[in-house]
Amino acid sequence: MTQIIRTKKLINAPQDIIAQAIEGMLAAHPDLLRADGATQRAIVAKDGPRDGKVGIVIGGGSGHEPAFAGYVGRGLADAAAVGNVFASPSPEHIMDAARAVDGGAGVMFLYGNYTGDVMNFDMAAEECADLGIPARSVQVCDDVASAPKGREPERRGIAGDFFVFKIAGAAAEDGRDLDGCYRAARHANDNCRSMGVALSPCSLPQTGHPNFDLGPTEMEIGMGIHGEPGMRRGPLDTADQVTDELMDAIFADMDLQAGQEVAVLVNGLGATSQLELYLIHRRVAQLLDQRQITIHHSWVGEYCTSLEMAGASVTLLKLDPDLKALLDMPCKTPALTVGGALPPSGVLTKRTHATSGTAPEKSDVPLAQDGPVTPQIFRQMMDDVAQAIHSNRDWLSQLDGVIGDGDHGVTMDIGWTAVRATLHGPDDQTISQISADMAKAFLDAVGASSGPLYASAFRKAGEAVADRRNLNATAIVAWLEGLCTGIQSRGGAQVGDKTMIDAWVPAVAKAREALQAGKDVLACLEAASLGAKNGRDYTADIESRRGRSAKLGLRSIGHVDPGAASAHLILVAMTKALRP
Repeated sequence: MTQIIRTKKLINAPQDIIAQAIEGMLAAHPDLLRADGATQRAIVAKDGPRDGKVGIVIGGGSGHEPAFAGYVGRGLADAAAVGNVFASPSPEHIMDAARAVDGGAGVMFLYGNYTGDVMNFDMAAEECADLGIPARSVQVCDDVASAPKGREPERRGIAGDFFVFKIAGAAAEDGRDLDGCYRAARHANDNCRSMGVALSPCSLPQTGHPNFDLGPTEMEIGMGIHGEPGMRRGPLDTADQVTDELMDAIFADMDLQAGQEVAVLVNGLGATSQLELYLIHRRVAQLLDQRQITIHHSWVGEYCTSLEMAGASVTLLKLDPDLKALLDMPCKTPALTVGGALPPSGVLTKRTHATSGTAPEKSDVPLAQDGPVTPQIFRQMMDDVAQAIHSNRDWLSQLDGVIGDGDHGVTMDIGWTAVRATLHGPDDQTISQISADMAKAFLDAVGASSGPLYASAFRKAGEAVADRRNLNATAIVAWLEGLCTGIQSRGGAQVGDKTMIDAWVPAVAKAREALQAGKDVLACLEAASLGAKNGRDYTADIESRRGRSAKLGLRSIGHVDPGAASAHLILVAMTKALRP
């Protein structure tokens, strides 16, 4: 029998960890930071935003402290949107930050290149456009381990965030317009390369056990900051040997010539001593000196962590006169202070931004009443789904820990718990309106990639049955088809990519077959559950082509996709709710 290792953390209730951490951070830095917006997930610089200045908004999941909120302050980021642990902030979190820093010159979003962050920040950028706020986005993609040379836009963003955020913040402080800030940030991103090594796993606060396995004498070269597997696993080497391997990969990818200057970041992942980090920096300096490359400035410490993971990363930023000047500009934040005189603070005029409704308007057109699934029964079905996801949360996270970042069960549980809280609405709500409420609740609570995907799914599913009060067999299949369409339209995944779509597409196909054969609602859901199970099992036989697990290549074969597994759980719970 496998022994489950429990990790120790100084926390209270896991569900309160983000709110309490934000409270503690604000209490520690009352001169620098404040929270803004209805979500209280936007951390804003007290003297950063001002009229006529581009607003710099950074963001990402918690667990990487001091990233991301630690870089909020004068001369760097104006605000950070704070997500759940290892999960992107939601569009509403991001919009709270954007509205708080809008000085009339536009807003620039900067974040790591991960599917969930891209989708959530894209949705926020779309909302900015609707509100008349010019917005640009830069996805940091510095991790050389995650995609080969020539495919740089596919790479993950890791500790290179540190340099790209600093350059963008300095450009905005320098008074550059939105296009000028965007060019500076992109230029930094193009000249930044990182490579990391992990010596031990981390553990999510909600699960309390390691989210991947790494033996006591093993290391993983190229591992991501969420625990995503890297390029190779092997016996632990010496500090110099490990550093040589990290730097060889960076040198092979980066056009560095004798006489050039770089900035260096040696970053600890959460449980690596400063003593070890200085050993790594010692070797980095030796290797750069051998190539006659000058270090302009170095930072050694914890700047982008992975909870309590042991390990480190090395980042180089190749400098030119403009990047060097921006890097040297003063800033003052909780995690980074660069000395020098900051100009006097400006004034930010509070702007009024319209808010958009989320629920469909009630129609005077009579709604179809036939079908056994009433709004009350539909609510019970969704409540049963929430219970099933909660019961299987750790299993789903374990599946995700093998090929992803280990948080799928946690994020799905957070999302469905939020959905559950919406299931006590007015008695006259239609299933379409309930679905719209579910979409907003899931998106606001989760962020990550699951947030936009299931929000789009619930919205489309509700629209598909907007003409009905009760659902018959035809309508339940239409609801499932809308769900699948919403996921595909937002995420773009296809069958064979090893995602939740590999479960949802065959589920809908089987449900459609049952409907055409004249089956009732329960039989259509049973058929859908079987299709989802077949699709879930199929994902174990294929290589991942999308998301974080796509970096694994052949190493992803043999493992079930967690998104497909949760899709099957959803359909099984819906089916059981209708059985006598």
